[in-house]
Amino acid sequence: MTAATMQVSQKDFQKAQEQLKLLKKDPGNETKLKLYALFKQATEGPCNAPKPGMLDFVKKAKWDAWNSLGNLSKDGARQKYAELVSSLVSAESASQEKEASPEEGRHDGYETLIVTTKNNITKIMFNRPDRKNAINHQMYREIIKALEEAGKNDSTIAVITGNGDYYSSGNDLNNFTNVQPGEMEKMAKDGAVLLKEFVGHFIDFPKPLIAVINGPAIGICVTVLGLCDLVYASDRATFHCPFSQLGQSPEGCSSYLFPKIMGLAKASEMLLFNKKLTAAEACAQGLVTEVFPDSSFQKEVWARLEAYASLPKNSLAVSKQLLRSMEKEKLHAVNSRECEVLTERWLSDECINAIVSFFQKKSKL
Repeated sequence: MTAATMQVSQKDFQKAQEQLKLLKKDPGNETKLKLYALFKQATEGPCNAPKPGMLDFVKKAKWDAWNSLGNLSKDGARQKYAELVSSLVSAESASQEKEASPEEGRHDGYETLIVTTKNNITKIMFNRPDRKNAINHQMYREIIKALEEAGKNDSTIAVITGNGDYYSSGNDLNNFTNVQPGEMEKMAKDGAVLLKEFVGHFIDFPKPLIAVINGPAIGICVTVLGLCDLVYASDRATFHCPFSQLGQSPEGCSSYLFPKIMGLAKASEMLLFNKKLTAAEACAQGLVTEVFPDSSFQKEVWARLEAYASLPKNSLAVSKQLLRSMEKEKLHAVNSRECEVLTERWLSDECINAIVSFFQKKSKL
């Protein structure tokens, strides 16, 4: 590299550092790890720090990110750092332009969701497409808030869907990474309280609740499907509950509802042995109502939903209560027990080691 090019690279690097400070939106843990690693490589060269302990998740993640850059030159790291910051600035600028002309009927006060009410339908859309719509703590709370609003407003039905290629990749495992070893017990108890409230809002939702599965669905966003009244899926959707792979256990009342819906043998295959179902398999087993070709999915489903939303609102609500009320007490008891077991799982060495192993594999990809 010539001295002139090197000077430009250094100048771009310094400019990128200033631009990063001006970003209003958190780019997410994965991007922050990349930025950290490239900054260290650009200023210090290849990783020379001792490897942190397995349970120090944050330092371990940082070390892995830096170490993964190998012998990338300082100049190369500066250039990649500047390019990454530039892409973040462009994405935020485009997002701000979109927000300047808000969608009709859009609800205020959401960062991880897009919530709209139009034509008697409240649509709750997961909106973390860069994270495959993984559900972090903030998103859990915002979904609870959106369900409360949708249950009380004038809409006839509520619809849950995802923005982008994924419906949702489930629980954001970064929820576990910023926890210090001494805080594990508090994290587990607080997480169980939040999860119990989240699932409870699905159990108690008073109107027809319809899931529109636009892509792959994983974990918690699959298990609560048994609490939805209809589930429409694109033919490219998949359904996966990898609980035992992560040392965890079922939630969302799936331990009770899935055997009722699909039979004990099929439910065990999915909840114990991590079987991923195609949309067609999920439909054949009763978890999904109907599957549509991806090319016409949105058009066909929304035409149907608009027809449903024109039906008498109170008749639908009363009929849903008749279908669901006999099970409510049982479902709340199941939810409580599942959350108790999950608290124990989250504090187990088996679960901690499984999550550490997951992040190690991810960092090598």
